[in-house]
Amino acid sequence: MVDDCFAHPRLAAIYDPLDPDRSDLDAYLRMADDFGTQRVLDIGCGTGVFALLLAERGIEVVGVDPAQASIDVARNKPGSGQVRWICGDATNLPPLQVDLATMTANVAQAIADPQTWQKTLRGAHEALRPGGRLIFETRDPSRRAWEEWTREKSYRVAEIPGVGSVESWVELIEVSGPLVTFRSTYRFAVDGQVLTSDSTLRFRERDEVEKDLDAHGYVVDGIRDAPDRPGREFVFLARRL
Repeated sequence: MVDDCFAHPRLAAIYDPLDPDRSDLDAYLRMADDFGTQRVLDIGCGTGVFALLLAERGIEVVGVDPAQASIDVARNKPGSGQVRWICGDATNLPPLQVDLATMTANVAQAIADPQTWQKTLRGAHEALRPGGRLIFETRDPSRRAWEEWTREKSYRVAEIPGVGSVESWVELIEVSGPLVTFRSTYRFAVDGQVLTSDSTLRFRERDEVEKDLDAHGYVVDGIRDAPDRPGREFVFLARRL
């Protein structure tokens, strides 16, 4: 199941305007440059923001995402013809030999099912050339980020060109072990429509992720801090053996 915030056409169309600050991607772009990357697999590419930034650098990019509505948004952006878009996931990819595979933002945590997570690591491994890298981030569970997911702290109103005013907020629904479920609500002023999207993230411990990577043929070259959320996330740099 794909969350409605990515799969519903009306919500996919406002995803970027509601979250215009993507400075979180700067660190990934720097790493791609530092590694001399020529080919990238962007897992969970969503509306294509990161994939298109890479393509602007002359990098060959494959963007894969299970939400058709998000892929449609990506395909309608300037420069989208430079990217190979695939509606699907990393568990069933065509043959690839990329230098770098990425899962930015919440992508790794959104793969909440343990079996799908293992298959994703395996699929990324198969897509990487020997020595290629997998980079992704995941929140540190000890920071209990979900405690801030309230309407009071998240409520905002955005004026979106061609759409009008949109109210949005998130509310925590349930915390069950490593799984955290929350609901995003959107209200469109132009017609009063209210849409909701329920999402579940898995908060993995650092040693759990390291064991999973080791089991699938990766070596962890480093675990960095996320520049945009210092002390709150782990950024894993893994290399295919």
